[in-house]
Amino acid sequence: MDLTGTETTRPASKSAQTRQRILDAAAEVLSRKGYAGTRLADVAAVAGVQAPAIYYYFSSRDGLVEEVMWEGAHRVRVHVEEMLEAMPDDSSAMDRLLVAVDAHLRYELQVSDYATASIRNAGHVPEQLRVRPAAEEALYSRLWRDLFVAAQQAGEVRADLDVNTFRLLLLGAMNWVVEWWNPRTRSLDELVATAQGMVRHGAGAG
Repeated sequence: MDLTGTETTRPASKSAQTRQRILDAAAEVLSRKGYAGTRLADVAAVAGVQAPAIYYYFSSRDGLVEEVMWEGAHRVRVHVEEMLEAMPDDSSAMDRLLVAVDAHLRYELQVSDYATASIRNAGHVPEQLRVRPAAEEALYSRLWRDLFVAAQQAGEVRADLDVNTFRLLLLGAMNWVVEWWNPRTRSLDELVATAQGMVRHGAGAG
């Protein structure tokens, strides 16, 4: 805080900036080449550092991959939570679900290499690298469960709907989009609207 009482933010240290640059580069490479194809030399080239320098910040290639996977799961959850928190207090439960769909897809496809890397590689990394990211994914899954339960309790989602099954189907479908979506054949707005329609008409009470 400065003398006027205003909060001040210290710039990140050079070391922290370099670590973040390496992490960003790893997310980019992992999202494009996958776990098997990710090499530290490629990460170093994108980050603009020498490959051995990576070991100063991360103990191993797998340690770097695990951090990217965790960041991917964490960042999408925080982003969706922020979008929901920004909604008016009188927003309907269904509107909250539709905003969450919009936020997830746009973040996954337009904003974050981390989310794409995490989703694409979840089934390909060694099991020991899945433990920490999986815990974060469980928190995110719980967020969606709570959204559906709230909508069902408000009478905005069908009473006979198995919300757990629908939630898992929806998340699986939205995550799979990274493998097939082509912006040249279908706009992101069209994709989001279709996914929202699946929720509104597939789960809505009427």
